[in-house]
Amino acid sequence: MPKEKNTNKKKGNTFLEKAKQIVTQIFSDNPGKAYTIKQIAKKAQIKKKEDLKLITHYIFDLEQQGSIREISDGKYAASRTLNTVTGVVDHVSSRFAYVRMGAEAQDIFIKAKDLGSAVDGDTVAISVYKTRHGEHPEGKVVEVIQRGRNKYVGRIEVSKNYAFVVPDYRKMHQDFFVYPENINSAKTNDKVIVEIVNWGGAEKSPEAKVVEILGKAGENEAEIHSIMAEFGLPFQFPEQVLNESKKIEEGITAEEIKKRWDFRKVTTFTIDPEDAKDFDDALSYRELPSGNIEVGVHIADVTHYVKENTALEEEAFERATSVYLVDRTIPMLPEKLSNELCSLRPNEDKLTFAAVFELDDQAKIIKEWFGRTIIHSDKRFSYEEAQTVLETGEGPHNKELKKLNQLAYALKKDRFKKGAVNFETTEVKFKLDANGKPLAVIPKVRKDAHKLIEEFMLLANKRVATYIYNMKKGEQKNTFVYRTHDNPDPQKVQDFALFAKQFGHTLAIEDKSISKSLNSLMEEIEGKPEQNVLQSLAVRAMAKAKYTTEAKGHFGLAFDHYSHFTSPIRRYPDMMAHRLLQHYIDGKASADKAVYEKKCIHSSEREKRAADAERASIKYKQVEFMAAAEKKDYDGIISGVTEWGIFVEIIETKCEGMIRLADLDDDYYEFDERNYCVRGKRNGKKFTLGDTVKVNVKKTDIDKRLIDLVFAEEQKQINRKPNTKTYKEEEDDLYFPDSLHSKKKKK
Repeated sequence: MPKEKNTNKKKGNTFLEKAKQIVTQIFSDNPGKAYTIKQIAKKAQIKKKEDLKLITHYIFDLEQQGSIREISDGKYAASRTLNTVTGVVDHVSSRFAYVRMGAEAQDIFIKAKDLGSAVDGDTVAISVYKTRHGEHPEGKVVEVIQRGRNKYVGRIEVSKNYAFVVPDYRKMHQDFFVYPENINSAKTNDKVIVEIVNWGGAEKSPEAKVVEILGKAGENEAEIHSIMAEFGLPFQFPEQVLNESKKIEEGITAEEIKKRWDFRKVTTFTIDPEDAKDFDDALSYRELPSGNIEVGVHIADVTHYVKENTALEEEAFERATSVYLVDRTIPMLPEKLSNELCSLRPNEDKLTFAAVFELDDQAKIIKEWFGRTIIHSDKRFSYEEAQTVLETGEGPHNKELKKLNQLAYALKKDRFKKGAVNFETTEVKFKLDANGKPLAVIPKVRKDAHKLIEEFMLLANKRVATYIYNMKKGEQKNTFVYRTHDNPDPQKVQDFALFAKQFGHTLAIEDKSISKSLNSLMEEIEGKPEQNVLQSLAVRAMAKAKYTTEAKGHFGLAFDHYSHFTSPIRRYPDMMAHRLLQHYIDGKASADKAVYEKKCIHSSEREKRAADAERASIKYKQVEFMAAAEKKDYDGIISGVTEWGIFVEIIETKCEGMIRLADLDDDYYEFDERNYCVRGKRNGKKFTLGDTVKVNVKKTDIDKRLIDLVFAEEQKQINRKPNTKTYKEEEDDLYFPDSLHSKKKKK
């Protein structure tokens, strides 16, 4: 009967589906193991011949799909596509790693023994276990799909029959084994670049060969070169690129001048760092009959010289940004362009791309114009020179500088009124001797001259982006390169607010008041011991800025639309902005969005690489400086806590080191992530972000760029004092406002 047939069919389908799941699970739970069909049938408890036939066909289908493969006669093992997921290894500790699955998925915990030959940065396929490690799923690497890199920098130790290279990269937790024929004349303590020839496995070190010797470990040139190699930064320009730059004609023709608005007779000057060689931007100043001021923001017209589909263009795109290490610049463009042709040097005619504004006394825009100009800079100010003129009211162009400073203040006031956030993090620079040895660490101080330039650059960037966005009405906008900054993650802001409360600071976390509240907090903490820690944590709570073709706003600046237009000598996105702006001024159709989005992603990645390399070079100099510093007690502030240790920033030198929890012998300390602290298990003593402490330098490691600290004897005495507060009282302090807490106590 039909009804009975359907029931049997349903039962058959149910069995097959269940059996398929069992087979899939067998391969997934045992990656790398091979089974015969008979063994699989036994594990799946399949006894009937017809059932075995169905499963055999299913196994053959899996083989055809590439999900499993026959590795020997009649034996099958899983391929990476069988019930696996793909992600990128983040090898955070020698004991374990996480596989990053992307923004929307949870990271997967991997024990070191389950990584196989996978290392940090590799794209891998993993099978996920039923078990979990805390909040994270747990898994095992089944296959390395793509290596993140195959060259590393490290210090070589040569023995009679072999050598080992100790990698500089902190997330590489194995040394590299080198056979004698692959040492390439390197000597012990040389910094070398090695190329991996065999990745080994969980029980075997990767095998490598020396491809370049950088110099002796500890020497400035070798260490900086090792940082450059570590981050894949270029050491020189390709010959073809240099040849192209040399062939560019330097003269400016009368025909070219006719195409531009001529500003050569208008007062114009640049303001840049004392040691700058490439001058991207200049300001022109002219008083109008109406009493308004015309301010021109003139930017080097790089795209006039760097044409598309050339070696120069390809190299600029590949680098995407200049990189500023402590003792050198790795430029995006060859010197002929960056320091000569495009640099807005004084007393020379220069081709520029400009945003020109007519402003009233309150810096309100009356008119604006965008297009190509030609200028002749009258004066090259350093920031210090311009600041002296502003403070004394005397010196060249004092009238113009004073008025521009007033307008800059008005622009800044308007920005903060509309919700911009004032983050003023402390940066440092080094005074170096002729050999690159650090003699002093100097905090960078930003004064009015810096902020004056910044406000007009922000204005130009904002108005260019807004102009392009408003060119077309409706939803179909012209493709453009925007610099966006998303609203902060509410949970991160809430966590930050709870932490700030421990210092007695209140932060309103409602969407509409967050900017205003953050600014109030920044003013409140200025000059206080917790300033750096709270500023750093506030920045971490914010989203990361990026380049994209999506016309989103910029939270930190409170701009609806923002771009990067003002630094094309050192940033490729600014070159894209220049090209697109001229493209639309010429009345041409919208550019291909997919092409530009791909370029935006590449530029954001290169920006991160540059920032990481710059931080590494600063850290190297800090370690070198502290290695030679006076052996004494230093006042510090706790700048970070992890399950491994307590990070402390030394107030005097701004250098950061770590006190390892393993070195704290008075108790067993545990990391309390929720409350940003580590806490003693028996004595209840805790060390929290922002606490002031006294420390000594225990050890410095230039190879790893690490400073090991220990508590000073004076601090140890404080640590030994018993903690009188219970854990519950500390929780109340943190989560109850003072007024509510006091009422609670009275009850």
